[in-house]
Amino acid sequence: MVNPHAGEVALTIDGERFVMRLTLGALAELEAAMAAGSLVELVERFEKSGFSTRDVLSLIVAGLRGGGWKGGAEDLLCAQIDGGPVGASRAAAELLTRAFSLPGELR
Repeated sequence: MVNPHAGEVALTIDGERFVMRLTLGALAELEAAMAAGSLVELVERFEKSGFSTRDVLSLIVAGLRGGGWKGGAEDLLCAQIDGGPVGASRAAAELLTRAFSLPGELR
């Protein structure tokens, strides 16, 4: 079970359910992967719908690694993510929202 107050988001990949979380280390890895100068720049990219599929993949990989997964982006190239590209984008956006929301702000 995911804990939204801990910033967790569930994602099903190839029929297996994973819990994603953006830890400080995962965020640092994400900033580097997305060539973002700051966390604010990273969040703004998603808020303004200026993100690429590569950005979504980087965010999902960072979230999975923050949740304890040991894989990398190459492990997801042929993976089936529930909901396809739209489901992946929604999960990525929810992950960012939960990571930067106070508990009372979560829906």
